[in-house]
Amino acid sequence: MISRWLGLAVCAAAGSALGWWVAAREGLAWGVLLGLAVWQLLQGLHARRLVRWLRAEQSRETPSVLATLPPVLPGVWGDIAERVHRLLKNQHRHGQESQARLDEILAAMQASPNGVVLLDAQGRIEWCNQTAAQHFGFDAERDLLQHVANLVREPAFNAYMALGNFSYEVVIAGKGSTPARPVKLSVQVHGYGRDRKLMLSRDITAVELAEAMRRDFVANVSHEIRTPLTVVSGFIETLQTLPLKKPEQERYLALMAQQSRRMQTLVEDLLTLSRLEGSPLPGAGDWTPTRGLLAQCEQEARALSSLLAKQQGHQLVFEPGPACEIGGSHSEICSALSNLVSNAVRYTPEGGLIQVSWTLLADGRGELRVKDSGPGIAPEHLPRLTERFYRVDRSRSRETGGTGLGLAIVKHVAQRHGAELQVQSQLGQGSCFALVFSASRVRVLQAD
Repeated sequence: MISRWLGLAVCAAAGSALGWWVAAREGLAWGVLLGLAVWQLLQGLHARRLVRWLRAEQSRETPSVLATLPPVLPGVWGDIAERVHRLLKNQHRHGQESQARLDEILAAMQASPNGVVLLDAQGRIEWCNQTAAQHFGFDAERDLLQHVANLVREPAFNAYMALGNFSYEVVIAGKGSTPARPVKLSVQVHGYGRDRKLMLSRDITAVELAEAMRRDFVANVSHEIRTPLTVVSGFIETLQTLPLKKPEQERYLALMAQQSRRMQTLVEDLLTLSRLEGSPLPGAGDWTPTRGLLAQCEQEARALSSLLAKQQGHQLVFEPGPACEIGGSHSEICSALSNLVSNAVRYTPEGGLIQVSWTLLADGRGELRVKDSGPGIAPEHLPRLTERFYRVDRSRSRETGGTGLGLAIVKHVAQRHGAELQVQSQLGQGSCFALVFSASRVRVLQAD
């Protein structure tokens, strides 16, 4: 401040001296006025330089960093420039920290497994992560500031948004949902700020599918057990209340034994599935000879074929192939192959051909193949064959005594041994089921 007044005094003194020199006493006042005008002009120039620098900094595309130093100005203008420079530096530093924090928050929201959509007070999209874009079919850039109701056309969602009660979540169909492959999304909105909204979405397709499978499982188990129980209890009541002749008693007892075996088989298959799901994965330390495995399954298949046959049995062909061993649980591998073979016997008409073979593939993998000449399976049934209790023909399955759990057991055994279950079938041309084991679980036995 002192320097400013000193500059004013110097300009006034210089002006008065100039006026005295030009016009003596008459020019003294004019000289002082001239000195003051020069001083004012200099102050304006200094202010103009400072304002020009501030405007340049304000108009830069990246205002988060100062590009130039303030102009060097004398006196109080230099002090003002330095203070403004210091304030701008602090402001820019805080801006950089805030931007970095915002970027971290957005990165965390982007990495969220759930969909995140930020809506303004009018319901327009301000930001969304890639998960939400996949859930709803948004374009993260193109759809900015688009009203969410114009992009999500589900009636349940529009009613949810119109109601304004966000204390619960709504379930809608996701992008790409079809009747064959439904996609279910759980969506819930939370308010924040000044009437802004945070919309969260999560894919619950697997949860919904698991819940549907659980309901179907309970219903199927109840039905499968109730039916033979009803038969057995009815026959018991008949035997208790009616005087039957011995042939009738024997027939009723035979039917009761058949239904009891059916329940026993069902319980055993359920226990097998439970054991497979709850036990540790089998290691490759135990080895099962393939020839012994096929010999055991052949014995079971011939016994089952003779039991089911009314006139003639099946043509059973077992091809043991090269002598090898499979690494893994002997009981599980045997159970899987037995289920495949028994299914072939049950569903192939009498006199039909069933081929069971072990093949060593060129890349070192091993294949257990069961091929039959049965009725075949329609293409729409193939994706669901390994579901529990799923049956292509329910009446035919119950006639043959199947439980609907055999292929589910085969699938679990394949998964636990790192094997692949391959299914090929055409209506009227039979079916082919194959378990392909990786080369690490197959070893060739040396000939004696």
